Amino acid sequence: MITVHGRATSSNVQIVMWAIGELGLPHRRLDVGGSFGGTNTPEYLAMNPNGLVPTMQDGDLTMFESAAILRYLGAKYASEPFWPKDAGKRGRLDQWAEWGRTSFTPPMGQIFGQLVRTRESERNAATVAGLETQLRRLAGIADRRIGDGPWLAGNEFTFADIPFAHQLYRYFTMAFDRAETPNLVAYYERLKDRPAFAEHAMVSYETLRAV
Repeated sequence: MITVHGRATSSNVQIVMWAIGELGLPHRRLDVGGSFGGTNTPEYLAMNPNGLVPTMQDGDLTMFESAAILRYLGAKYASEPFWPKDAGKRGRLDQWAEWGRTSFTPPMGQIFGQLVRTRESERNAATVAGLETQLRRLAGIADRRIGDGPWLAGNEFTFADIPFAHQLYRYFTMAFDRAETPNLVAYYERLKDRPAFAEHAMVSYETLRAV
């Protein structure tokens, strides 16, 4: 059985748990990190020297870094179309996985920090406006790509959707100025019909809100 150390409200944990859910893998998740603590113990740091979540154990293998765990799960447990065997096809998908992780996720994390983790009286309006501009551009890229989809990387749902789309529950439920993206909206509606997305990515973040 796979063990995942990490709280359900962590977006990085959500990447791993969504993949596990899609693949139907036996697992348990332990509440670690954030208000639960547990990441600074000698035992945890021996598994993950960063003191962050998630950490995954699969038999004798222990891993950290959500994107690496996602690729491991795909390579070990998945089949077509989630994890293509052909390196060229997989590489074309992986570029979108990386885009979701390195282009879309950072400004999402920053605006989440402003709108959820920061008290309204302490928010930086200029910072929020700049992040809104970034996200309008990035959402436009996704919208155009999904228009050729219906999934981010093509005709089938694959591992590449997860590093991008795990952020969409937050994207569509936070109050900020979003771009008009009908393809992205339709994509989100399709995702909500996937049980693993609904369970592991549509996780309330109210416990993270600054008061």
